Amino acid sequence: MASPLPILYSFRRCPYAMRARLALLSSGQSFELREIVLSQKPPEMLAASPKGTVPVLLLPDGQVIEQSLEVMQWTLQLADPDHWLPQDATHATHVAELIARCDTPFKADLDRYKYPNRYALPDGSVHRAQGAEFLQALEVRLAVTQFLSGTHFGLADAAIAPFVRQFAHTDPQWFAAQTWPKLQGWLQAFEDSTLFAQAMIKVRQWAPGQPTTVFTP
Repeated sequence: MASPLPILYSFRRCPYAMRARLALLSSGQSFELREIVLSQKPPEMLAASPKGTVPVLLLPDGQVIEQSLEVMQWTLQLADPDHWLPQDATHATHVAELIARCDTPFKADLDRYKYPNRYALPDGSVHRAQGAEFLQALEVRLAVTQFLSGTHFGLADAAIAPFVRQFAHTDPQWFAAQTWPKLQGWLQAFEDSTLFAQAMIKVRQWAPGQPTTVFTP
């Protein structure tokens, strides 16, 4: 029997899944959360999306949304009470460019900084330095406006914060020692927010037949 709600396959610590949960919660969209373990991907998820990565959003009509930014756009276009979406074409272009920098060069540096052994690197120092260039750019931006999206927390902030958080937590002492007061304050505010706490609620691994976990605004 099909679920009457969208179903989100998610992994709590994955920054891509995190940004999807943040947007769904901000939009007020009720959804069924299926927390998975990446080493034990359920056949139901793989049947919906053979790519085998999270997030995967399965809609009641059978449509599948497989990319985190597409999940964010889908739910925010239905309802955007916190005004996350850019309000004009110029702003939308700037936000898209910033997120693209996060998702491509910065994410590559983040992976190699956090997991150098996976890439046959002696350590992650080179990629930490390269990733720091992006973080410095965010510091400069936050010195002008309180948030990456402008005057309030928005799409750029929600899309990028999970990745900055992962970078910062790789070596918290190093991150705290950098002269990035605006960025550090922005990240702390994100981690202290009610929205983040809601998005990071711990639920047990999903399995067929167990009670449904529904996120309701």
